[in-house]
Amino acid sequence: VQLQASGGGLVQPGGSLRLSCVGSGETLDNYAIGWFHQAPGKERVQVSCISRRDSNPYYADSVKGRFTISRDSAKNAVFLQMSSLRPEDTAVYYCAAEPSALLACDPGPYNYWGQGTQVTVSS
Repeated sequence: VQLQASGGGLVQPGGSLRLSCVGSGETLDNYAIGWFHQAPGKERVQVSCISRRDSNPYYADSVKGRFTISRDSAKNAVFLQMSSLRPEDTAVYYCAAEPSALLACDPGPYNYWGQGTQVTVSS
């Protein structure tokens, strides 16, 4: 499967963005999908993940109540709706996929990665 991430940009604090991760080659319904971000000089860390069955999506504590992950099978895409954005959300955001039924929301187990999309939150 190939992944294409998009939707990043420059937004003011308190603003919103929706990131898209579109799959090609295979249906993303067969994959757990994760969103991860990496700030300059820091490790890539998990933001949110959704399982193949879309049950119990995971959110990092820092984004709970502000971000929502969702899947659109018709578009073969997974979205990350980001609201109430903060300067500390600034990072390159990556989507990743792994054909596993049970998967920890951690970058390590994911083998299929899209290119990153830059999110900058600044006034």
